[in-house]
Amino acid sequence: MNEIGLSLDTVWMLLAAMLVFWMQPGFALCEAGFTRGKNTANILMKNFVDFMFGSLLFFFVGFGFMFGSDGAGFIGAPNWGDLSFYKGSLPVEGFLMFQTVFCATSATIVSGAMAERTKFSMYLIYSAVISLIIYPVEGHWTWGGGWLCDATDGSFMTSLFGDTFHDFAGSAIVHSVGGVLALIGAMALGPRIGKYSSKGESKAIPGHNLTLASLGVFILWLGWFGFNPGSQLAASGEVNRTAISHVLLTTNLAAVAGGVATLFLTWWKYGKPSLSLTLNGVLAGLVGITAGCDLVSPVGAIIIGLLCGVALVYSIEFIDHKLHIDDPVGASSVHGVCGILGTIMTGLLSTSNGLFYGHGWGFFGAQCFGIAVIDIWAAVCGFLLFYGIKKLHGLRVGARVEEEGLDIYEHGESCYN
Repeated sequence: MNEIGLSLDTVWMLLAAMLVFWMQPGFALCEAGFTRGKNTANILMKNFVDFMFGSLLFFFVGFGFMFGSDGAGFIGAPNWGDLSFYKGSLPVEGFLMFQTVFCATSATIVSGAMAERTKFSMYLIYSAVISLIIYPVEGHWTWGGGWLCDATDGSFMTSLFGDTFHDFAGSAIVHSVGGVLALIGAMALGPRIGKYSSKGESKAIPGHNLTLASLGVFILWLGWFGFNPGSQLAASGEVNRTAISHVLLTTNLAAVAGGVATLFLTWWKYGKPSLSLTLNGVLAGLVGITAGCDLVSPVGAIIIGLLCGVALVYSIEFIDHKLHIDDPVGASSVHGVCGILGTIMTGLLSTSNGLFYGHGWGFFGAQCFGIAVIDIWAAVCGFLLFYGIKKLHGLRVGARVEEEGLDIYEHGESCYN
């Protein structure tokens, strides 16, 4: 029976990894649809590069950085392609693959916010740094058994809060990190030509194909059913069966709640229900529930989705109209703001140790502290990375390339002839 259970757990983990990989075309289509047709080949190429480079770098070095050294210290030891250090019960090759697709997701988030004006050669550099250093380090602190999730007596988190940081599938570890990096990258690049008038008024630059964007969101939604339930890493036994079923339900409820909230809010604010914002509202709900999908009730998941769907609209407005940061796909709001909000809301709505269920401030404090530390790390690294590249070599293509499109100048071909 143990052998059957282990086989079932392995198959479930591999199936979940395939679903999370399927999110890669979802991101590609979503980003391509929300931007202009003259840059589509560039966007598709970047999404392939994220996974290709990320897979190689994570296999040779990043996996060890994240899971090596028994969770001790600031970062694990590089594994140089040797997987023998891993001592988990599931096959190391499958676990590596599962973690690789998560790593690629974190890097892909940044692509959308910096779309339509980034040098492809510089994209290769910062995508590699995210996969090699930024993501594995904070992943080591959390999923790698590091100090943020160390539950032993006398550990830093238990001494300070009486509890540890919890991020079941990556609202903070994957999405908020990607969102913070996206925001800083867009700041370093500056807005697209024609985005803001001489008086600072924001001008809409519509995407070329909302059909592609809609299909991308549906694909991402499906992939999230591997992203969240798959993070249980087991399907055998009553506990695991119940857990993955519960997570599947809370994930879907938060997604639909996020979409409904954005739909009606945009209808009220702008006089029409916006498809493009509703698509991002669905993603906002999915991002928000990812941290606590295992701990909150179905009603709690709906609350998180509704809050994220509302926060998304105001966040996009604030970043665009007030900060004048040009994020073509809203990645910094969807993944950054809603990743932070979902992580904090887990501290309030967890049925087992949340503040609203009478369990005190400890777990809520651990959630706030954990998300702050993770995103400060991402912000500092992002500032050094993007502004360093900008100073040394330049991040942005020339004005003529931007106006005529990156496809021909950067790749010598176009998606639409």
